[in-house]
Amino acid sequence: METVRNTYKINDNSDLGEVHISDDVLAVISAMAALEVVVGMAGNITSEIVEKLGMKKLSKGVHVDVSENSVMIDLSIILRMNENIIKISKKVMDKVKSTVENMTGMEV
Repeated sequence: METVRNTYKINDNSDLGEVHISDDVLAVISAMAALEVVVGMAGNITSEIVEKLGMKKLSKGVHVDVSENSVMIDLSIILRMNENIIKISKKVMDKVKSTVENMTGMEV
């Protein structure tokens, strides 16, 4: 059974062509940004193993929903014991938002 991948146009320059981005790419960008702040992603394997196996597994624990040119990202993250959930969640949201917006030009 073939997996359906959604792609979205992020740039349309008639002289050079169109640029499309898929849900998978948005999920991997989001997970990589989140992993700079937290210990891990729920349902995910560590980044060292991801490097050996490939980037596909990195997007586990990430759900991406795109409407028009706006992106909504749900992350399942793992925190260390006794960490401030609100403080860390805010850091993750800021990091993921800025990374996805800078890399894609899409609004998060």
